[in-house]
Amino acid sequence: MIFSNLSIFFKVHARSARRLLDLCCSNRGTYIKVGQHLGALKYLLPPEYTSTLSVLHSRAPSTPLPDVLHIIQEELGKKTSELFVQFEETPLGAASLAQVHRAVLWDGRMVAVKVQHPKVRQQSSRDIMIMEVLLRIVKKVFPQFEFMWLVEEAKKNLPRELDFLNEARNAEKMADMVRKFPFLKIPKIHWDISTERVLVMEYVEGGQANDLDYMKRNNIDVDKAQEIRSNAAAYLPQISQLLASVPRQMLLLLKTNDLLRGIETTLGTNANASSFLCMSRCCVQAIARHHRKTASSLWSYTYISISEWLRLGQLQLYELLLWAHSSSLGQRLIYLVHWISHSLY
Repeated sequence: MIFSNLSIFFKVHARSARRLLDLCCSNRGTYIKVGQHLGALKYLLPPEYTSTLSVLHSRAPSTPLPDVLHIIQEELGKKTSELFVQFEETPLGAASLAQVHRAVLWDGRMVAVKVQHPKVRQQSSRDIMIMEVLLRIVKKVFPQFEFMWLVEEAKKNLPRELDFLNEARNAEKMADMVRKFPFLKIPKIHWDISTERVLVMEYVEGGQANDLDYMKRNNIDVDKAQEIRSNAAAYLPQISQLLASVPRQMLLLLKTNDLLRGIETTLGTNANASSFLCMSRCCVQAIARHHRKTASSLWSYTYISISEWLRLGQLQLYELLLWAHSSSLGQRLIYLVHWISHSLY
């Protein structure tokens, strides 16, 4: 009986997830953006939702080619044939706000052309307002429903995401940050043919971080993903500075760690606590830095700094205990401490 009820439960989830996917695809724009967020919440939502909505990250509905060509001409003042010797009709990928086409400039350089979907900018404010009303109604019926933050995040971040020049500036800042790492590649921006709605950048061949088939085809050692994870975690403070603030520190921590676990599971690599500990330190420091900016007195400033020091000390102690538990030397030290304590009594 219990298994029968669970089966029905899973079927209802799967049906609802498909309906939600259809809703996002039919309304497009902001709805797909929210669907992408939901598809990444593997630690909060049932797997039926996350697996169904995950297609929105790279396989969202695309804009027909004539509309794409019209937007390029409208933004750059030239026909596509004047800008590119070749422009692939089929997009490499499509997401909530834009899609990417591969093209070749007249000087022979291959580029990726990111084109914003038509009307998404005009409709974004209306879509957010409708979603806010619907979510408030749901919250009245189900008080435990805690997804209003999705609307707040969309209100704040969507205008930035719709400005591709802002994305280009961030790409250059990120390229400067990781310039010492030869295995990391940030595409160069073609500023002369980029606008708020069209972004042209260097085309770089690559695959997704969890694409095991791609790694096998290109003889990439999946265990080297640990180096990438460690470096990404170590650079979180700089990434936080680039983003100016970390408004939802724990959400950042959980989503990033959930992404690492997903990559590890797909690639079959061993989980490692070092990246999680590093991210925890970054989040503790980010929160303390934010609180110090709003401290009203010297006492408050000092209290925040001491609290930060204590939390970092707890993480250091936890890391030491993990090392002691996993290493042979640590296990011998633990055995020695136990032996000494028993000898004393």
